[in-house]
Amino acid sequence: MSALPHQFKFEPQPTFSTACVSYQLTDLTEIYKGDVNLCVVNRTVDTEIHHFVHELFAAQRHVSVIENFNVAGFDFENLLPQAKQLRGYSEFHKDIEHLVTVFCELFDLQTVGLRLGMFDKAMCPKFHVDHVPCRLVCTYGGIGTEWIEDRYINRTKLGVGSGGLTDDKSGLIQADLDVINTTPAYAIGLLKGSKWEGSEQNGAVHRSPKVTENAPYRLLLTLDFA
Repeated sequence: MSALPHQFKFEPQPTFSTACVSYQLTDLTEIYKGDVNLCVVNRTVDTEIHHFVHELFAAQRHVSVIENFNVAGFDFENLLPQAKQLRGYSEFHKDIEHLVTVFCELFDLQTVGLRLGMFDKAMCPKFHVDHVPCRLVCTYGGIGTEWIEDRYINRTKLGVGSGGLTDDKSGLIQADLDVINTTPAYAIGLLKGSKWEGSEQNGAVHRSPKVTENAPYRLLLTLDFA
């Protein structure tokens, strides 16, 4: 896949933005449209990756990787040296490399900021907008990132505007709670942030999900401009 920024014309950002949900990898380029602030591409992955994530959760191994690197020289095979002996690790690190390649080709990047962590609680439990141009998120196990379309949001209730109230009581959500969407496991999510030119006031509103008894852990990958 090759989709560089100069191939696209930036459009004025409307009052309300929309989400693009697809099964086609090439639809990630929809993020360049002025009326789109979030793309979700659902996908299937090698069953060996499922095995790897299951074994990682069963072993409850600590995972916390934070790296800013030049993609051309990065050793993806040693991304998680403590888990290299687990079944499916080869397929897992190759999939991470694939997502990094997609992200860098989409935005014409040579370097990237990568975070990979295993969590047993919601790290960002309230709806918010990231202070970045655009972020890629992929949940490899557990519950995926939650998000809401603009038409159901009162943005004045984000952050301090909530008055300390929870999302379901602050007035942020202008509809029933079933308008909250959850990104499926392994899906690729692209979320515009407040530093995307032309979308400073219309970044994708999202949050970390609560873990459950049936899904007590999340393995989350995020990619950022470095």
